[in-house]
Order: sequence, then C-alpha cells, then structure tokens
Amino acid sequence: MPTPSLVRWFPFLAWPRPTRALLLGELSAGLTVGLMLVPQGVAYAALAGMPLVTGIYASLLPALVAVLWSSSTRLGVGPTALTSLLIGASLTGLAQPGSAQWVALAAWMAILSGGLQMVMGVARFGWIMQVVTSPVLSGFTQAAALLILFSQLPALLGLHESLFQWLQAPAMASVDGAAAAFGLGSLALLVVAKKRWPRFPAVVVIMGAAAALSGAIGYAAHGGTVVGALPGGLPHFSWPGALDWGMFGELTMPVLIVTLVSFLETASSAKVDHQKGGTRWDENQDLIAHGMAKISSGLCGAFATSASFSRSAINLYAGARSGWATLFATALVLLALLWLTPALFHVPQSVLAAVVVAAIVNLIQPALARQLWRLSRVEAVIGVATFALTLATAPRLYWGVLVGVLMNLTHFLYQRLHPRIIEVGLHPDGSLRDRHLWHLPALGPQVLALRMDAELDFASARAIEQRLAASLHQQPQIRDVCLFAQPINRIDITGVETFSRIAALVWEQGSRLHISGLKLPVEQALERAGILPSPNIHGYRTEQQALQCLQKTPSVTGQEAS
Repeated sequence: MPTPSLVRWFPFLAWPRPTRALLLGELSAGLTVGLMLVPQGVAYAALAGMPLVTGIYASLLPALVAVLWSSSTRLGVGPTALTSLLIGASLTGLAQPGSAQWVALAAWMAILSGGLQMVMGVARFGWIMQVVTSPVLSGFTQAAALLILFSQLPALLGLHESLFQWLQAPAMASVDGAAAAFGLGSLALLVVAKKRWPRFPAVVVIMGAAAALSGAIGYAAHGGTVVGALPGGLPHFSWPGALDWGMFGELTMPVLIVTLVSFLETASSAKVDHQKGGTRWDENQDLIAHGMAKISSGLCGAFATSASFSRSAINLYAGARSGWATLFATALVLLALLWLTPALFHVPQSVLAAVVVAAIVNLIQPALARQLWRLSRVEAVIGVATFALTLATAPRLYWGVLVGVLMNLTHFLYQRLHPRIIEVGLHPDGSLRDRHLWHLPALGPQVLALRMDAELDFASARAIEQRLAASLHQQPQIRDVCLFAQPINRIDITGVETFSRIAALVWEQGSRLHISGLKLPVEQALERAGILPSPNIHGYRTEQQALQCLQKTPSVTGQEAS
C-alpha cells in the first residue's frame, strides 16, 4: 500500500486495484464518454476559433493528466462550450481566428490559466472560488449560452452572411438548404436522443450518418462547408513563442475569468461526483490537477480545458467507479487521432453547430430569474445585471462576471456593516426572540437585553456601539444592560476596542453590564486585552443563568450571578 505522503503527490496510486469485473465496467463507461469526446472536441474547437484538430488534442493529454492528479477521478475533462466561448470572445480583435497568432495566444491563455490554478492549489486558495455566487454564475452562464446559440445559428441554418444581415434582408439565395437540413435535422435528433436515451452515443451516430450522407451526395464537391482534412497523429509539444508585455496585459483579465469560470464548471461536476461517492472534495488538489491539464493542453498547441458537466454526468450514469474509465476514454481518443480523423472529412459544419447548440440549450432557463426573485430580490437583481452586462459587453464577457462579483461583494459588505441587532424578550416557549416583533415584555425592570447575530469585528463593531448608545440615550432609566453573546464566534482588535468602549459607556451611565454565553475564543481575546475578568462585568455561561439574574431585583451582584 502506498504511503499517504506518496498518495498526496501521486493521487492515482490510491485507485482501486484493477480486476476483471472492475475493468469491464470501466471500459463500458469509458467508451461511452470517449465516443462523445471526439465530436464535441471538434465542435468546441470551432467555437473557440481554433483549428478543429486541436479540440481532439485537448481531449487527450489534458484529460489524462487531470484524472491522474485529481481528487475527482470521474469527471469528463476536455473542451467545454463555456470555456471555448470565453477563449474565442477574449481573442476577438487580437488575431485572426484559426491563424498561428490566434493559436499561440490561446495556448498562452491555457498555460497562464493553468499556472494560476496550480499556484492557487498549492497555496490552498480553493476557497476564493466562493466569491462567485450562484446568481452571478447563473446570470453569466445563461447569457453565455445565448451568445453561443446566436454565434452558431448562421452555421446551423446554412447562412452565407451574419444572422443580423440576413434578418435585415431575408433571401433564400443566402441560405444553403442542404446545410440547414443537415444542421436542423441533426439538432432535432440530438435533442430527442438526449431525452430518451441519455447513455446512447447519439453524437457519434448522428455525425457518422451525416458524414456518410454528405459524402454520398457529394456535398463538399458542390461547395458545401465541411470539416475537411484533419491532420492525423499525436500532437507535437512546442512552446507558443514569446509573449510581449502589451499582449500579456490584454490577456490578463481573460485569463482570470477563464480560470474562475472553468474551475466553477469543474466544481459543479466534482461536487456531484463526491456526493454520489460519499467522499470529501479536495478543491485544492483539483486546482492543481486541472492547472496541470491546462498547461499540457497549451504545450500541445490546444486551448484551455475544463470538466464538462454533461460528460461527467454520463460517466457517472454509465457506472464509472474510478479513473480507469477516463483512461479507456482517452485511449479511444488516441485511436481516433491515429486512424479515424479522415472519417470526419465529410461532416458538415452545420452538424458541428448542432452539436454545440444541443449541448448548451438546457443552460437557458428563464424560470431561474423568477425563482431568485421569490427568494431574494437583491440577489435576483445581481443575477439579472450579470446577465445583461455579459450580453451588452460581448465579446469582452469578463465584464459581466466582474460587475456581478463586485455587486455581490458590495451586498455582502453591506450586510456585514448592518448586522442584525435585536432587543430580546422571553417568548412563551422559553426562547429569546425579538421582543418588538413578537410584542414581548422586557426581561426585567430597567433591563436592556441585546443580541447581535454577527461576529464582533471591524464590520459590525460600530453598529452595536451605536445601537447601545442610542438605546441608553432614549432610555436613561436603564440600570442593567445584557449582551447575549452566543452568536459572536469571533472578535478582532476593533471588536476588542469597541467592547471596552461599550463597557465604559455602560459604567458612565451608572448601569451594570452583563454578558451571557461568551464563546471561549472571544473570552480569551478579552482576557489578553485585560478587559476580563472585571468586577464591573457580570458573566453567565447560559441564558438561564442570565435570565434568573436579570429578573431579580436591580441590586443583583456579580457574586449572586456566579
């Protein structure tokens, strides 16, 4: 058995030992996913503006590297629609799609993004991905899905011009009827197959049938747009050339967004994987693994990869139990690269567009906005704003994510700066609740009892101090002030200083300060500051002790309380 330290560096050593039964099951799952990798890789390469064969390159070595070093061994790693769109949109205006410069820049994006992910994983910064909340991700994803849809419509419908130009002056002469038939027919079949036979490799069958029919009718010979000749053989490792500082600056923001979005794609799949397996997700290890995968993709002359939610789901549905399934899938991709690329020659480009559209159509869910509105109007506005800005700023899609993240952080900071502070009263059920909301009497004569549902730190300290000062000013008859501190899990230096001022304020008022349920870390911080213990501060371990004391006569002492 390998040692834990060795497994830490080489996670694949912890894979289950191969048995005949295990390998047969993994072979079945691997072939199912592998049959999807090649056609989807080619289609997503077109979406990224890359040479089509690079989509197959991105499905081979990166998938192998990711599964060997990942903690999530059942993910379908390779090109994805969202990441491919980001790459294509980010490079628009910097180079000509498909050119050597475009390929070099895409490779640099993969290398830089992969390097950033590796650094984050080594530094244990996986938590930073939590800054992108569900509303932000949902708004961005749906906007991106719409952009993908509209970008594929000209090819899907066989248009010889942009969709906008055609809508201004519709003419059948501008439509390739055969391309439209191939595209729309393939899309219909893919949608039906996805609903009725989710495990069936419909993409391969439909693409193969389209290629056969295209070749039979001489579609390419009559000027039809097809995949064409793809180079066979393994990719060649190469450095994508020098990157000057000006171009590095242009790529900085796109690289950050590709890193963020691609790993969020991975996270959504990994969480499902580990939930089904009953294991804990190590996001930092996956950051390292998928960073290595991106770097290997860039060195192969391909583009950034991610984990596909659909391929990962199919892998799980097909019964994959370990990374052996992915090894079989990559073996199939290898065979395709070595011997099967000529079979793709006659595949119409409209069929590739149908593959992309079928993959992203389920991402468009208008009902989510209504659900968000019912749950939280603020977060719904953030999601809608992210959606609108992503569409408005295309092709610079990162602005939508950035503004969404900033809006969400602003909302978070506002909530931290305005913590929930309530005056509590004793409910008939024995619990302490908001006395004004529930119309409860005070805990005792001349008693002010407050509870702050937040940490006592730089963000919330001013709010509790202001609330206490205002209450004492409005009610000068108060002689006992009690702070129910159970929700306060942490205190910082600002909080310590504020607590000292609160104690002084209560003393100056001629009142007594009572603290109930102080957590040990908070108590220790106050002790180190010399504020506790104090004869002027009466402490209680439980709410019951505090209530017993506060409901007695105002002459209660700290000795009685203890």
